[in-house]
Amino acid sequence: MGDTGVQDFPCDLCGSDDCAEIEVARHYMGEGRLHVCKECGFVYVRRRRSAQAIADEWSDELYQTKYTARIPAIVARQTFVAEFINAEIGLGAKTVCDVGAGEGLFLDMIREDRFGADVFGIEPSGANGKLMGELGIDHFVGTIEDYAASGKETEFDIATIMWTLENCQSCLGMLRSTAELLKDGGHVVVSTGSRILVPFKKPLHYYLGPNEADTHAFRFSFNALARALALSGFEVIAHNRYIDNDVLAVIARKTETPSSHASVDEWQDVVGFFDRWHAETQEFYSGT
Repeated sequence: MGDTGVQDFPCDLCGSDDCAEIEVARHYMGEGRLHVCKECGFVYVRRRRSAQAIADEWSDELYQTKYTARIPAIVARQTFVAEFINAEIGLGAKTVCDVGAGEGLFLDMIREDRFGADVFGIEPSGANGKLMGELGIDHFVGTIEDYAASGKETEFDIATIMWTLENCQSCLGMLRSTAELLKDGGHVVVSTGSRILVPFKKPLHYYLGPNEADTHAFRFSFNALARALALSGFEVIAHNRYIDNDVLAVIARKTETPSSHASVDEWQDVVGFFDRWHAETQEFYSGT
């Protein structure tokens, strides 16, 4: 895998080094550790490998063997996001870039014959790139940072980041690189199932999982995601009713000036939430 570049990071959103460990996470994460920022309540994995090492693990180890977008639950959530985007800002005749496009199934879903979008994918996995090619989807094999550094001048109407922002080394780096791909006034759509401070709907061992901790380096509440978008030059214009949904989906418009104005989460509330989640997991799911 090459140089893993392991290092400790401060809070990605506010830069503070003042954090607390979410101790109950140790029960589910092995050697991994999960922290919460005491300044803004953002939940993140402090110790991470390089962006390339994380991308390589997803490309070479997790896709196909442990994860595929072809399972019904993934198809269902991608369909929800497609319908949500189309209802809020429309997909017809729009150029859409999917960052972390995987096997290309979302792009295949939204293109001309159904929603009418002109699609493009960015994906670090060469195997997934081949699958997109077989679907006739134009794509780039590499990370979003690779694409941004490639000098390509393509500007898109919409960029989607679906269940991917939590899986990179730098969430702000991914969002800011994505902003460079968009036309003035273009939109980014971020969707995830990794959120906190809403009623939990699954046991904690499903949420944290057995993989290396930094393969899911970030855990977004709505406040944290809105703040990350504001810091990256976006203004939130729409979101779904995530309180009773398995998906958190946010649409934001590219703006001229990044902003730091967004609500924060109280870190003690975040720790308390995870403590309650752990207690209920242990009470209702034996052998975890």
